[in-house]
Amino acid sequence: QVQPVESGGKLVQAGESLTLSCAASGGTFDNYEVGWFRQAAGKERELVAGMTWGVGNPYYSDSVKGRFTISGDNAKKIVNLQMNSLKPEDTAIYYCAAGTLSEGRAYYDYWGQGTQVTVSS
Repeated sequence: QVQPVESGGKLVQAGESLTLSCAASGGTFDNYEVGWFRQAAGKERELVAGMTWGVGNPYYSDSVKGRFTISGDNAKKIVNLQMNSLKPEDTAIYYCAAGTLSEGRAYYDYWGQGTQVTVSS
């Protein structure tokens, strides 16, 4: 059983970049689907990016496409979320999750505790 652990969240200004990292505690991400979600105050949680560890196939929500990049670091066994051109509307708690694919759909079973990203205008 893998336990995602996020890090890297902080307060930044609009237009700046930030990288979030997700480590696999208690295991590895091998054979897992790994996703980054976010939840802003008063809003539902949304998937912003995901990938299949060891394969790639990244996908993004329309709200972050072209600005965010998800990638796996095989040496460090972590999944990064590079966020560029940050906007105030990117402010949220960001969660890393791991799960499996079934019939083309990802089911996320393991969740991290979240890391706060705040973008000031």
